Amino acid sequence: MQQAERWTIRRVVKWSADDFASRGIESSRLDAELLVAHALGLDRVKLYMDLDRPLAPDELTKIRELVLRRRKREPVAYILGRREFFGRSFEVSPAVLIPRPDTETLIEAALERLPEDTTGAVLDLCTGSGAIAVTLAAERPGIAVDATDLSEAALEVAKKNAETLGVSARVRFHHGDLFAALPGPREYALIACNPPYIAESERAGLAPDVVQHEPGMALFSGSEGLDVLRRLCAEAPKWLAPGASILIEVGAGQAPAVIALLERAGLVEGRAHQDLGGHERVVEAKRA
Repeated sequence: MQQAERWTIRRVVKWSADDFASRGIESSRLDAELLVAHALGLDRVKLYMDLDRPLAPDELTKIRELVLRRRKREPVAYILGRREFFGRSFEVSPAVLIPRPDTETLIEAALERLPEDTTGAVLDLCTGSGAIAVTLAAERPGIAVDATDLSEAALEVAKKNAETLGVSARVRFHHGDLFAALPGPREYALIACNPPYIAESERAGLAPDVVQHEPGMALFSGSEGLDVLRRLCAEAPKWLAPGASILIEVGAGQAPAVIALLERAGLVEGRAHQDLGGHERVVEAKRA
């Protein structure tokens, strides 16, 4: 990128988008706009209003630094330090998975199971950034949420999000492996979980953005992607209140196997919820 006098916002956005596209980055234009806006301290609306403004040398330097990071396939969310999820902005870091729109399918299903006046306790396993736990607490002011994760670094991010979004008084975080992290037996009105579910054999086929930057412990789960899911399904029934549901995000093609695991554990009415792409993304079952 030459630091020429005529570099405008419009030109640098186009140059960056073309550069990203030439490297196989699918969301090249959006990535370019987000990174340029971030470097200049603008939102995207203001960016569009100022497209023909010439850029100063120090501004070009800031943009160049972000472009170089994206060229190495560092996810934009990590570069920005934030990601939107269910209408809220969450802090993210390489310690946590980046919240994705597919997981909003789980949120929508959970809110259907939790009336607005719900006052029970909800459990979020493998909380990561806290996106599920914090969103449910924010959407249902009467509930209390327990959230667990095996990563202490992830829990630190989740705690910051709970504080920033004003729900820290109703979300308790526990360090440990699934249900073992909890202080004692309790029956929950709902259990939600976005566990690691990718098979090790799929590692080579993942985008560099994912496999090189996001935490492997939150992605991979044995040869079939079911190692964590098997333990989760087997232990879930004793933590559910009568009539309460468990909602689990799963990978492509996993829904039938996970429903079978839940029903084998004694849960009933197993079903799958489709995401916006028509994939069976969330599995649900309930205690009779």
